[in-house]
Amino acid sequence: MHKDKHKKFNPFAGNNIDENKEIKTEQEPQEEVQQEVHEEPKEEVKEDSTAKELEEMKNQYIRMAADFDNYRKRQAQERESLLKYGAEDTLKKLLPIVDSFDRAKKTFDENSEPEKFKEGFDVIYKQFIEALEKAGLQKIETEGKEFDPNVHEAVMQTPSSEHPDHTVIQELQSGYMIGERVIRPALVNVAVSE
Repeated sequence: MHKDKHKKFNPFAGNNIDENKEIKTEQEPQEEVQQEVHEEPKEEVKEDSTAKELEEMKNQYIRMAADFDNYRKRQAQERESLLKYGAEDTLKKLLPIVDSFDRAKKTFDENSEPEKFKEGFDVIYKQFIEALEKAGLQKIETEGKEFDPNVHEAVMQTPSSEHPDHTVIQELQSGYMIGERVIRPALVNVAVSE
């Protein structure tokens, strides 16, 4: 009877089974095998798609790097061209002045009258200023204006009761701008209170 206590009746197995022994069925190993069989193709498919994605990204990176390199080369060529030929338009505007200088020189060689020479000089100077203005150069206004440190450089201060304090009373050297940028400040004499 002592032996019978440890045994139980299993209606499915058709015999008594010892409680201390593990029950193993044939279905468990089959399930493990089936799971392994199903998992392996999933991993292969996943690895294949990952490899394809990686290859596509690599190709995309190579194309982008090549595009950027081409862009950089084009920019360098355009910059070089701009530096080389950027002044072409301005120089074309100055060529009539060179022609005027040539004519004035011939006139001066042939005729030594100071009045004719002065007239030629005035014409050339006017042409030159107009050409510079067409190129974008603007002269900074000075005399009678209030001193502005952004466009004026005070090199002298003169005590004066005739002019308001900090007023430009004399231009010593012209200043010029291109658009909003000062390329040379005007050198001025500024009135200060006595």
